[in-house]
Amino acid sequence: MPKDVLFVCKSCNSVHSDDVDYDKAEGAVLLNQLLELHQHCSEQDTLDIREVGCLWTCSRPCSAAFSAPDKATYLFTNVPATAAEALLQFGQLYQASKDGNIPWKQFPEVLQSAEVAKIPSLIFEEVDS
Repeated sequence: MPKDVLFVCKSCNSVHSDDVDYDKAEGAVLLNQLLELHQHCSEQDTLDIREVGCLWTCSRPCSAAFSAPDKATYLFTNVPATAAEALLQFGQLYQASKDGNIPWKQFPEVLQSAEVAKIPSLIFEEVDS
């Protein structure tokens, strides 16, 4: 069975400069915190955390996205680099949801202040021709 995936932009950074150490960028910090916390979660087998080089939200760092087959996709931007625990809490809600629809009031408080886009799932239906 395919896993639910949390994509994290590892290059997100509020400082844009040629001198940025992307190993220490806010996105990399968030990613490392997520991976560390995830090691101790019971959901480890059902949530796959993947780093992404860039999610193209450079003016709104940090960014992360939840996606799964037949579920809505959520893209969070302006996520604090310290919000790893909140993202994993949202991940629990997302995994428990059949269609990925999470009421905004159930979002962890720190994510309620982030910018979020919800993209409907892409469902293919066979059509008789």
